[in-house]
Amino acid sequence: MTTATEHRSATTLLRFATAGSVDDGKSTLVGRLLYDSKSILSDQLDAVRRASMGDAPDLALLTDGLRAEREQGITIDVAYRYFATTRRRFILADTPGHVQYTRNMVTGASTADLALVLVDARNGVVEQTRRHAAVAALLRVPHVTLAVNKMDLVGYKEQVFAAIAEEFTAYAGELGVPEITTIPISALAGDNVVEPSPHMNWYGGPTILEHLEAVSADEDLGAAPARLPVQYVIRHEGVRRYAGRIAAGILRVGEQVTVLPSGHTTTIAAIDALGQDVPAARAPQSVALRLADELDVSRGDLIAPTSRLPHLTQDITATVCHLHERPLTPGSRVLIKHTTRTVKAIVKDIPYAIDPGRGGGPVRAPGALHVNDLGTVVLRSAQPLPLDPYAASRHTGSFLLIAPDDGATLTACTTTEGTEP
Repeated sequence: MTTATEHRSATTLLRFATAGSVDDGKSTLVGRLLYDSKSILSDQLDAVRRASMGDAPDLALLTDGLRAEREQGITIDVAYRYFATTRRRFILADTPGHVQYTRNMVTGASTADLALVLVDARNGVVEQTRRHAAVAALLRVPHVTLAVNKMDLVGYKEQVFAAIAEEFTAYAGELGVPEITTIPISALAGDNVVEPSPHMNWYGGPTILEHLEAVSADEDLGAAPARLPVQYVIRHEGVRRYAGRIAAGILRVGEQVTVLPSGHTTTIAAIDALGQDVPAARAPQSVALRLADELDVSRGDLIAPTSRLPHLTQDITATVCHLHERPLTPGSRVLIKHTTRTVKAIVKDIPYAIDPGRGGGPVRAPGALHVNDLGTVVLRSAQPLPLDPYAASRHTGSFLLIAPDDGATLTACTTTEGTEP
């Protein structure tokens, strides 16, 4: 008999991102996960067997699909994999390991429910491990799992795993990572990836796949205060409707709302969802609202319940990951892209950078942020922006800095202050 829990698990989706230094075995782990969970098509497996040098298939080839990756032995961009078990569906963002591609992890982890960080048991926690943990903390990834790989090369010794797990847990905990799980594995031998290892009887926790199938992925967008960034204004037969995707919360007909940044207040007269009038709609539905009063509302405005408004401000402090080769310096003129709104801004100060090489401690007044640097930035925008703390809302608590001259994406930002909803 199928239980209610099993039925719910079968329909849930987990988005997770992998990260690890080069040669930590990330590609082999992903290949092992797909191979042992029988998520590979027979023609794919045949191609890998033909390309493998030895008798056994080189599982890393399952993920290193690009020629450049194979030639250099690295993953050079975020690659998305889709697979499923009887208990859950998965979207895996496979991010590169080299330090110069740390920014790619931001892309992969920004929507992830879980970050799977690898370390080589022989090397333990290294600078890149700390950098990956910092990115996961910056993006408020709810779950971080450390896979201590290549346990076969350290004799499957419990004390080796325990020391690495303790060091990483302490470091990630200081960064504010809410949930940390550590698992000893050998991706090459298949220990604790899908099947429990016969070589580590001292470990009583889940395998990687068991953990992925069981971990909570219940980001309840409906529990947060409602936020509707306006994408389009629809005019039909003299009626104006304001369309967009609800970023968080629930909107109801008759509810009093405020349009930001103007501050005008009205009530919701009707909600259209997929062509049907509905009494309420919740994130992440796309809807078109009709308001009770004729207000000047345009793309980029935000509609929110009057009783639970975001913080409206021009002075912004953000935790950032700089993505572009062009350094970010105090005095830089940028554009802020927040939801559907884009405004001019200036970088007033860069008070701190995070240095993973020094254990993640702050470097005061670094003078500039270079590509892949993490830090804190103070901005002044030309117009007020409605911001939530990132901890309360990933969608309205984050934004991008864009170069005004060529439109290049410069920096990923999360807000570190604002009015708690």
